Amino acid sequence: MRRRLLEVLADPGTGEPLRLGSETGDDPILEGELLGPGGARYPIVGGVPRFTPTQDYSGSFGLQWNRFARVQLDSATGATYSRRRFDQETGWGADELRGKWVIDAGCGSGRFAEIAASYGAEVLAVDLSSAVDAAQSNLGHLPNVHVVQADIRALPFRSEAISRLYSLGVLQHTPDPLATARALVEFLPAGAEFAFTIYARRRRTALYSKYWVRPLTRRLPPDRLLRGIERAMPVVFPVTSTLFSIPRLGRLFQFVIPVANYVDRRDLPRHVRYDEAILDTFDMLAPTYDSPVTADEVERALSPVTTRVEFASRVPVVVRGVRA
Repeated sequence: MRRRLLEVLADPGTGEPLRLGSETGDDPILEGELLGPGGARYPIVGGVPRFTPTQDYSGSFGLQWNRFARVQLDSATGATYSRRRFDQETGWGADELRGKWVIDAGCGSGRFAEIAASYGAEVLAVDLSSAVDAAQSNLGHLPNVHVVQADIRALPFRSEAISRLYSLGVLQHTPDPLATARALVEFLPAGAEFAFTIYARRRRTALYSKYWVRPLTRRLPPDRLLRGIERAMPVVFPVTSTLFSIPRLGRLFQFVIPVANYVDRRDLPRHVRYDEAILDTFDMLAPTYDSPVTADEVERALSPVTTRVEFASRVPVVVRGVRA
């Protein structure tokens, strides 16, 4: 944890400033403690301030991002999938982000935080799970990335310091995506901008194959499910690579087979596509929550607390706006 993070840290319960207690390391601080009002104590472990004692419902994400910490990082793959997605879904670049405090709500191993940091943002990369350890390992060397373990529904920051907040592909995995989206917007100061990407619900969504098997898979111990996917992938990967590549029929096979095999990413080495297939298949089947929403529902939830809501896409739901 870099000392200047204290400029924006606040007790998640009271919003009061925090101060350092014990500490090891000059800057960054590797181990130590943050002290809040009323005797609140928050440890700094491995250079990461920790504001939540448990991973709650997010344990599977901690497992997947520590196991596949660099699979989706552009700096590791040499591709630009994360950068292109960040640009398309947030609409922000260096002109908007340089020098601003920006929250990455649900950072995982840091794929989008890396992009925001490259644009000059002071990135507050937040995750509930132990994925913060992967993010810290990946990005802790960057002076403008600050990894924090916290619940995005109780952010430990001074809201008035924040200029922007994004959450890409995360909110559907919270207990109530619409309430979480609204809470994130309400946290922001007036005039701050936000961008969310959330799974979209359509009439045929319930027929999607992953929802056939999730009632079983989400109840399995995550490590057991991951081992099962890894054992099946030597057969499943080549089969789906063929089926998903068939013109016209490929999209149907992708809908009825619950495997994430991105056959269109031909610029990636086979071993990267293979690992990503394991990662994203697990990501489909393991989470406790997977609750798609409609753009209309998002608009109704956010309109009372925004001055502008616009949709870059309605399927998936890609929404941007400004806090009222």
